[in-house]
Amino acid sequence: QVQLVESGGGLVQPGGSLKLSCAASGTIFSIDAMHWYRQAPGKEREWVAGISSGYADSVRGRFTISRDTAKNMLYLQMNSLKIEDTAVYYCYVVIRDRIQGPSKNYWGQGTQVTVSS
Repeated sequence: QVQLVESGGGLVQPGGSLKLSCAASGTIFSIDAMHWYRQAPGKEREWVAGISSGYADSVRGRFTISRDTAKNMLYLQMNSLKIEDTAVYYCYVVIRDRIQGPSKNYWGQGTQVTVSS
């Protein structure tokens, strides 16, 4: 019953900025973990950032992950974008839908970020 909807992707020039959003909806008792991943063409999925987990070396200092607990929202502010940041970005959330229920993993559908001049 939980869905993740990502938005904010698009085309941007090198050095530009973009902010991604991930909205979680449905039956949510608690969110146990929130992360961003990305997958570039021809490459494997890689971890980008996580709440209380930090950042990948490739984005540290340029990207900022944040959350709005009351709204069940996850954000990724991306600054000083590089061509190599081009990828489909996915949010990943671990959610519990009841007090003693199990934690479940959810992935967003992905949003395309293209950095090109």
